Amino acid sequence: MLQNETSIEKAVLVGVINQDQTKEQVDEYLAELEFLAETAGVEPVKKFTQNVVVPNTKTYVGKGKLEEIDKFIKDREIKLVIFDDELSPTQLRNLENILEAKVLDRTNLILDIFAQRARTAHAKTQVELAQYQYLLPRLTRMWTHLERQRGGIGMRGPGESQIETDRRIILEKIAKLKEDLKSIDKQMIQQRKTRGQVIRVALVGYTNVGKSTIMNLLSKSEVLAENKLFATLDTTVRKVVLNNLPFLLSDTVGFIRKLPHKLVESFKSTLDEARESDIIIHVVDVSHKSFQDQISVVEETLKDLKINDKPVLMVFNKIDAFSFVPKDEDDLTPKNKENYSLEDLKNTYFGKLSMPCVFISAKNKENVAEFRDVLFEMAKKKHFERYPYNTI
Repeated sequence: MLQNETSIEKAVLVGVINQDQTKEQVDEYLAELEFLAETAGVEPVKKFTQNVVVPNTKTYVGKGKLEEIDKFIKDREIKLVIFDDELSPTQLRNLENILEAKVLDRTNLILDIFAQRARTAHAKTQVELAQYQYLLPRLTRMWTHLERQRGGIGMRGPGESQIETDRRIILEKIAKLKEDLKSIDKQMIQQRKTRGQVIRVALVGYTNVGKSTIMNLLSKSEVLAENKLFATLDTTVRKVVLNNLPFLLSDTVGFIRKLPHKLVESFKSTLDEARESDIIIHVVDVSHKSFQDQISVVEETLKDLKINDKPVLMVFNKIDAFSFVPKDEDDLTPKNKENYSLEDLKNTYFGKLSMPCVFISAKNKENVAEFRDVLFEMAKKKHFERYPYNTI
């Protein structure tokens, strides 16, 4: 855990502007990294960026920028530096040696948050598996104590180095965690089978868009809902009844840019609720300036997970927090997405999308009646497809 028991740990954040990431994108990524750090219990005090063609293979940033970071953290006695991209083992080792501070990358930070927030055996096992898979190629800087955990005579062969011993121990831990996950997954498959053929609806979306608030609104339950990234890790399933039509509603882990591949792999089984659902509710934070990019991240992730062939209801949430600056009357340039009003967005998306969509505020319960009506019609259609002679 990153948070010190006596004081909040301070950190600086680092990102690079290159041919793949514009300055505007990097500013937004670092703002998200700042939110991630705060969620983990860290206080970011400064952001560093550098224009490069490609990140430095040895130190991620160039010599001059590294000296600037080094001076800043030593002057202020800061012991933590967080980089916005995943660092190679070589970069990680070199940076820690030069900066004489703890160095984390985006992947490690996300893993730390997941470890803090995992509650069930399923989530804890998934996180632990992803952590070991992340650590395996980075053994040169850590885990020199692992042989003591295993113990016993004959654990080290003739001439076998410490690093080889640790690697073998971690590989065995990974194998065991995968077997544990298989066992848990079998239990969860059985649980899903016992739910019968009732219609199933899954909430998906970028992290912190309000999925848990919507879950509470529809199911009248008390799922944790707070303004932090990855507030929900464990899949929650609740029974909902709309106009005498029952269905099961599940809340899933939120997606995020640059989500570590190993973490996606580990959490695929958690997303089985979405994969086996009849209807997807894609929740969007319409107040976020880059909500369109977030939509793309979610749609790409669903496509990668082969969950892109189901009926989707787009829910543009947080209209209470939406704001825009109207154009000056003398400005003759065309409108762009930065100064679209909420009505502009509604007209745009109602006309453009091939799927139903609604604009709501789950927090203030605004336009919830329309949301319930649209969801009921979609669930009813699925119900009659499955039970054509049944009545509601």
